[in-house]
Amino acid sequence: MRASDVFPHLNGKTDDRERRTLTPCRVVAAYGNVTGAEALTIPHVQQVTLAPTMRERCFMTNGEEGEHAAVLLDFGQEIHGTLTVAVHKTRCPDGPSIPLRIRLGESVGEALTPVGERGASNDHATRDFILNVNRYSANGTPETGFRFAYIEMLSPASRLELIFVTATLIFRDLPWRGVFRSSDPLLDRIYDTAAYTVQLNLQRYLWDGIKRDRLVWAGDMNTEIHTVLTVFGADVPAVTDSLDLMRDVTPPDQFMNGMSSYSLWWTLSHYDWYMASGDRAYLEKQKDYLRALLPRYFGYIGEDGAEALPDGRFFDWPNRSSEETQHAGLQGLTRFVLLRAGALMKHLGEDALCADCIRHADRMLAHRPDPRGQKQVAAMLALAGLADPRAAYRDVIAPGGAAGLSTFLGYYTLRAAAAAGEVGGALQLIRDYWGRMLSLGATTFWEDFDVSWAENAFGIDELPVPGKKDIHGDFGAFCYRNFRHSLCHGWASGPAPFLSRYVLGVRPFAPGFSVVRFAPDLGGLEWAKGTVPTPRGEITVELERGEDGRTLSRIEAPEGVKILGR
Repeated sequence: MRASDVFPHLNGKTDDRERRTLTPCRVVAAYGNVTGAEALTIPHVQQVTLAPTMRERCFMTNGEEGEHAAVLLDFGQEIHGTLTVAVHKTRCPDGPSIPLRIRLGESVGEALTPVGERGASNDHATRDFILNVNRYSANGTPETGFRFAYIEMLSPASRLELIFVTATLIFRDLPWRGVFRSSDPLLDRIYDTAAYTVQLNLQRYLWDGIKRDRLVWAGDMNTEIHTVLTVFGADVPAVTDSLDLMRDVTPPDQFMNGMSSYSLWWTLSHYDWYMASGDRAYLEKQKDYLRALLPRYFGYIGEDGAEALPDGRFFDWPNRSSEETQHAGLQGLTRFVLLRAGALMKHLGEDALCADCIRHADRMLAHRPDPRGQKQVAAMLALAGLADPRAAYRDVIAPGGAAGLSTFLGYYTLRAAAAAGEVGGALQLIRDYWGRMLSLGATTFWEDFDVSWAENAFGIDELPVPGKKDIHGDFGAFCYRNFRHSLCHGWASGPAPFLSRYVLGVRPFAPGFSVVRFAPDLGGLEWAKGTVPTPRGEITVELERGEDGRTLSRIEAPEGVKILGR
């Protein structure tokens, strides 16, 4: 007999996510009358028992007045999951239950800050709440994204014996088929962190972030898709399920997530997915929707070639307050997507619609707006053929280094640098921007980051330092101010696909990697090596700088993969 026989009303797909238990690696701080807090860092059998000989415990005691007993625990890295508090005995004059204040945080500062202060919130995953515990109990919390756990005993004149506190990591245990290693350990660490960031967001669907809204955003997921393809390959149903979800909940006469640009990003994601997967049957399922969607965008191009997307206009957050730069970015994005939509229609045998996409994209060449010094805008204009990549890099992207980068379009900014022949410059941007997040304690990459925030700031894994800024609680903008700011956002994972596609130099030239463009560029590295997943198996690359400065390369590909540029 199966569960479905006993419970015929079971609904939906099986939850195929894995669960792993983590023990705290560090007691960050203890407050009030707490003894034995370090016992919580010792792995325990995950079961409450009556045995009096169990290993040492953590004791929390409150007097009638005074500071509440509390502990602040660090699990070592950001996770998506739950917290479990296991209790042996309690003593409370008000009854058997003792209320605990549980506060989960992506940073030390967030775990210490009550909801309502400095942007700390339960919006939308609950992370600050009261948990009533009893003796001989194991008590779980809702799912959210966190690294730190603050546990405070609220009852006066009470005593609590904690057996263990664990976190349960909930994730898809996918093999990392894609690998990148090089002569620069920092770049290797950035690649791995980008991959892990997206893996945490690969839940039932591909989420934007694990802490806050946890929605599927059709635009935000594009860079995540590139990272999934780079690290895990195309056999990840959560991605196609997410693309299908956005199609099914959005009629083609509306816009995904209420933003006119996000239906464009959805179209682009199908191009990227098809080129990597070669899954023609899946692409065919999108044909009717694309045929209804794409002609709408032709009408949003004026006679002068300028985009005129309707309300719900969004390019990226740093340009949100400037209509001029937002327009310039959308001009580049619209043309960039229409050209790739034309290629999709060609693959689908829709020659007339293919020609229309290219014709309207070419009309946009008549309007070439000024990026006004904005790196992401300049990058998109360059990639769309509306600006010279070398001039865009020289005049806009390179000046100021990592200042002015954004996590959302970071991948496209790096691609524009590579288009200008500046892979080495792109690698330095990666070190200075994403590497700076790591130096501040990041174990996943953030919703947004400005390198100026790092000046005189303490890291996310530190207790407040007098005279210094809190990198999490004191910064942010728009909808991500202060502790509302997500520190695990998949759209920030751009370095992983960049390192694979532009340093290792492996990019699909025909659907399903049947033909591969091999154009490696060490960008100043002494050596690099790695693997790139394809539907036919892994491609292996080894690169080394020779004594004459030229790159010595070796590439091995599965049967059926043709290499161009070997």
